[in-house]
Amino acid sequence: MEDTVITPAGYARLSAELDELLTVGRREIADRLRLAAAGEANPAEGGDYLSARDEQAVLERRIAYLQGRLLAARLVEPELGNGRIDVGERVRLRNLDSGKRLEVELVGPLESDLSAGRISVASPVGRAIVGLRRGQIAEVEAPRGTVRYKVLTVEAPGVPS
Repeated sequence: MEDTVITPAGYARLSAELDELLTVGRREIADRLRLAAAGEANPAEGGDYLSARDEQAVLERRIAYLQGRLLAARLVEPELGNGRIDVGERVRLRNLDSGKRLEVELVGPLESDLSAGRISVASPVGRAIVGLRRGQIAEVEAPRGTVRYKVLTVEAPGVPS
Protein backbone atom coordinates (compact mmCIF):
# COMPACT_ATOMS: atom_id res chain seq x y z
CA MET A 1 0.00 0.00 0.00
CA GLU A 2 1.14 3.49 -0.77
CA ASP A 3 1.52 6.15 1.90
CA THR A 4 -0.91 8.41 0.03
CA VAL A 5 -4.06 6.28 0.24
CA ILE A 6 -7.07 7.76 1.99
CA THR A 7 -10.62 6.58 2.58
CA PRO A 8 -13.61 8.69 1.51
CA ALA A 9 -14.44 9.34 5.19
CA GLY A 10 -10.85 10.40 5.90
CA TYR A 11 -10.83 12.67 2.86
CA ALA A 12 -14.06 14.27 4.06
CA ARG A 13 -12.65 14.80 7.60
CA LEU A 14 -9.43 16.40 6.34
CA SER A 15 -11.30 18.51 3.77
CA ALA A 16 -13.62 19.78 6.51
CA GLU A 17 -10.62 20.66 8.69
CA LEU A 18 -9.02 22.49 5.76
CA ASP A 19 -12.23 24.43 5.06
CA GLU A 20 -12.47 25.38 8.75
CA LEU A 21 -8.87 26.63 8.79
CA LEU A 22 -9.29 28.58 5.56
CA THR A 23 -12.39 30.36 6.78
CA VAL A 24 -12.79 30.49 10.54
CA GLY A 25 -9.12 30.01 11.41
CA ARG A 26 -7.85 32.74 9.13
CA ARG A 27 -10.62 35.13 10.17
CA GLU A 28 -9.85 34.62 13.88
CA ILE A 29 -6.14 35.20 13.37
CA ALA A 30 -6.81 38.34 11.29
CA ASP A 31 -9.07 39.67 14.06
CA ARG A 32 -6.41 38.98 16.70
CA LEU A 33 -3.73 40.69 14.62
CA ARG A 34 -5.96 43.71 14.06
CA LEU A 35 -6.78 44.03 17.78
CA ALA A 36 -3.16 43.58 18.82
CA ALA A 37 -1.95 46.15 16.28
CA ALA A 38 -4.56 48.68 17.39
CA GLY A 39 -3.61 48.32 21.05
CA GLU A 40 0.14 48.75 20.68
CA ALA A 41 2.23 51.82 19.89
CA ASN A 42 4.71 49.56 18.10
CA PRO A 43 2.84 46.35 17.14
CA ALA A 44 5.98 44.63 15.90
CA GLU A 45 7.26 44.58 19.50
CA GLY A 46 3.96 43.78 21.27
CA GLY A 47 3.60 40.35 22.86
CA ASP A 48 -0.01 39.88 21.73
CA TYR A 49 0.88 40.78 18.16
CA LEU A 50 3.93 38.50 18.07
CA SER A 51 1.91 35.65 19.58
CA ALA A 52 -0.80 36.08 16.94
CA ARG A 53 1.85 36.13 14.19
CA ASP A 54 3.28 32.85 15.52
CA GLU A 55 -0.18 31.30 15.51
CA GLN A 56 -0.72 32.58 11.99
CA ALA A 57 2.47 30.85 10.85
CA VAL A 58 1.35 27.56 12.44
CA LEU A 59 -2.07 27.90 10.82
CA GLU A 60 -0.60 28.56 7.38
CA ARG A 61 1.78 25.59 7.69
CA ARG A 62 -1.15 23.31 8.56
CA ILE A 63 -3.17 24.67 5.62
CA ALA A 64 -0.27 24.09 3.22
CA TYR A 65 0.29 20.59 4.63
CA LEU A 66 -3.37 19.61 4.25
CA GLN A 67 -3.62 21.06 0.76
CA GLY A 68 -0.51 19.18 -0.38
CA ARG A 69 -1.58 15.90 1.21
CA LEU A 70 -5.12 16.04 -0.13
CA LEU A 71 -3.84 16.77 -3.64
CA ALA A 72 -1.41 13.83 -3.49
CA ALA A 73 -3.84 11.42 -1.82
CA ARG A 74 -5.31 8.50 -3.73
CA LEU A 75 -8.91 7.82 -2.74
CA VAL A 76 -9.53 4.12 -2.06
CA GLU A 77 -12.70 2.20 -1.35
CA PRO A 78 -12.63 -1.15 0.43
CA GLU A 79 -13.38 -4.13 -1.80
CA LEU A 80 -16.44 -5.27 0.10
CA GLY A 81 -17.35 -8.91 0.04
CA ASN A 82 -13.95 -10.28 -0.90
CA GLY A 83 -13.36 -11.46 2.69
CA ARG A 84 -9.92 -9.85 2.83
CA ILE A 85 -8.95 -6.91 5.02
CA ASP A 86 -8.79 -3.74 2.93
CA VAL A 87 -8.22 -0.09 3.71
CA GLY A 88 -11.42 1.36 5.14
CA GLU A 89 -12.73 -1.81 6.76
CA ARG A 90 -13.30 -2.46 10.46
CA VAL A 91 -11.46 -5.44 11.88
CA ARG A 92 -11.71 -7.27 15.19
CA LEU A 93 -8.55 -8.98 16.35
CA ARG A 94 -7.63 -11.07 19.37
CA ASN A 95 -4.14 -11.02 20.84
CA LEU A 96 -3.28 -14.71 21.09
CA ASP A 97 -0.96 -14.18 24.05
CA SER A 98 -3.11 -11.94 26.27
CA GLY A 99 -6.55 -12.81 24.93
CA LYS A 100 -7.40 -9.10 24.66
CA ARG A 101 -9.58 -8.01 21.78
CA LEU A 102 -8.77 -5.08 19.56
CA GLU A 103 -11.17 -3.41 17.15
CA VAL A 104 -9.70 -1.08 14.55
CA GLU A 105 -10.49 0.56 11.25
CA LEU A 106 -7.68 0.27 8.74
CA VAL A 107 -7.08 3.68 7.13
CA GLY A 108 -4.46 5.63 5.21
CA PRO A 109 -1.58 7.29 7.09
CA LEU A 110 -3.08 10.79 6.84
CA GLU A 111 -6.19 9.81 8.77
CA SER A 112 -4.88 7.46 11.44
CA ASP A 113 -6.03 8.26 14.96
CA LEU A 114 -5.46 5.55 17.55
CA SER A 115 -7.78 7.20 20.07
CA ALA A 116 -10.61 6.88 17.52
CA GLY A 117 -9.67 3.30 16.65
CA ARG A 118 -8.21 4.15 13.24
CA ILE A 119 -4.81 2.64 12.46
CA SER A 120 -2.67 3.29 9.43
CA VAL A 121 -2.13 0.69 6.76
CA ALA A 122 1.55 1.71 7.04
CA SER A 123 1.73 0.87 10.78
CA PRO A 124 3.20 -2.47 11.90
CA VAL A 125 -0.25 -3.89 12.72
CA GLY A 126 -1.74 -2.44 9.54
CA ARG A 127 0.97 -3.95 7.34
CA ALA A 128 0.55 -7.32 9.07
CA ILE A 129 -3.24 -7.57 8.70
CA VAL A 130 -3.93 -6.07 5.26
CA GLY A 131 -5.06 -8.80 2.89
CA LEU A 132 -5.76 -11.37 5.62
CA ARG A 133 -9.06 -13.22 6.00
CA ARG A 134 -11.15 -14.15 9.02
CA GLY A 135 -9.39 -16.84 11.06
CA GLN A 136 -5.89 -16.05 9.82
CA ILE A 137 -3.04 -15.09 12.15
CA ALA A 138 -0.98 -11.91 11.83
CA GLU A 139 2.47 -11.66 13.37
CA VAL A 140 3.57 -8.17 14.34
CA GLU A 141 7.11 -7.32 15.34
CA ALA A 142 6.97 -5.17 18.46
CA PRO A 143 9.69 -3.79 20.76
CA ARG A 144 9.02 -6.57 23.28
CA GLY A 145 8.92 -9.35 20.68
CA THR A 146 6.45 -10.79 18.22
CA VAL A 147 2.75 -10.29 18.93
CA ARG A 148 0.27 -12.61 17.25
CA TYR A 149 -3.27 -11.54 16.41
CA LYS A 150 -6.08 -13.70 15.11
CA VAL A 151 -8.54 -12.03 12.73
CA LEU A 152 -12.02 -12.48 14.23
CA THR A 153 -14.15 -10.40 11.87
CA VAL A 154 -13.83 -8.14 8.84
CA GLU A 155 -16.64 -5.63 8.40
CA ALA A 156 -17.59 -2.87 6.03
CA PRO A 157 -16.95 0.67 7.27
CA GLY A 158 -19.72 2.13 9.39
CA VAL A 159 -21.00 -1.25 10.59
CA PRO A 160 -21.78 -0.97 14.30
CA SER A 161 -19.95 -3.26 16.68
